[in-house]
Amino acid sequence: MQTRTDEIADGVFRISTFVPEIGPTGFTFNQFLLRANEPLLFHTGPRGMFPLVSSAVARVVPIESLRWIAFGHVESDECGSMNEWLAAAPRAQVAHGATGVMVSLNDLADRPPRALADGEVLDLGGKRVRHIDTPHVPHCWEARVLYDETTKTLLCGDLFTHLGNGPALTKEDIVGPAREAEAMFRSSAITPSTAPTIRALAKLAPERLALMHGSSFEGDCAKALRELADAYDGWLKGG
Repeated sequence: MQTRTDEIADGVFRISTFVPEIGPTGFTFNQFLLRANEPLLFHTGPRGMFPLVSSAVARVVPIESLRWIAFGHVESDECGSMNEWLAAAPRAQVAHGATGVMVSLNDLADRPPRALADGEVLDLGGKRVRHIDTPHVPHCWEARVLYDETTKTLLCGDLFTHLGNGPALTKEDIVGPAREAEAMFRSSAITPSTAPTIRALAKLAPERLALMHGSSFEGDCAKALRELADAYDGWLKGG
């Protein structure tokens, strides 16, 4: 496996590891590093990828300077190496929604995590990120996203997951590939609240979407979110 690093917005770095054995065309595992006075890492990667990902982070900022460790929900590829990062970065603290902290992270994290209220903003010094609860969207009770208000980048977690090893940032359609991946993996929790939750994210009018699996997107992000919501509505109705 090889890990590449691309700056997809000012001070927002996509760290991507391609695993060709997953699915018919391979699968990327992406982390996002926000460079600021208090650097934040969104997604840790699984424990087995820690050497690759930590080496990539160290080429952008000193690992010991990391202040915040965040992720969309509690799952191996999202937070499997959380405690390795806490050990490597003595000032770092996990920041997550109150539900995730209560249900899992108070027990799993080697240092006490920071519980964030829905809509709470972390001032990183040079960047501001807003925590937004999205329970069960796309899956897991404690699911959430982060919105970098400074660059208008929505850190989407597993939303828009698609296969392959495309460019770090694309203007091409990501909804069609996301529909194909959903048909293959059936990974989303599709409920009456799924589409409305995604449509609420569209109201942020982000300028780019940072995806955990696949290429990040730059363009009409609100339209892409609304189209993804429509797709979930169709699945809910049996389409």
